[in-house]
Amino acid sequence: MNIQTLIKMANQIGTFFEPEVALEIAADDTANHIHRFWDPRMRRALIAHVDANGDAELLAVVAAALTRHRDTLLGSVTPHLEAA
Repeated sequence: MNIQTLIKMANQIGTFFEPEVALEIAADDTANHIHRFWDPRMRRALIAHVDANGDAELLAVVAAALTRHRDTLLGSVTPHLEAA
C-alpha cells in the first residue's frame, strides 16, 4: 500500500479520537484501532517511514500513538491495549 495512503488513513483515525480529553487517551485509542484493524505489514510500513523521514506528516495524536505503542504495533510484545 502507498505510504501516503497509510499516512492519510492514520491521520483520519487520529482525527476521530483527537477530541478525547487528553492526548494520551486519544493516542492510546488511536494505537488500539491501528493494532486491531490494520494488517501488520501496514503498521510496519508506517513506522518504518516515520523512522526514516520523521513524523511531520502525522497529527500529534498519531505520532504519540506510534511512539507510546511502538513495540505493540510492531508485534514485538503482547498487546496491553484495552478493547475500545
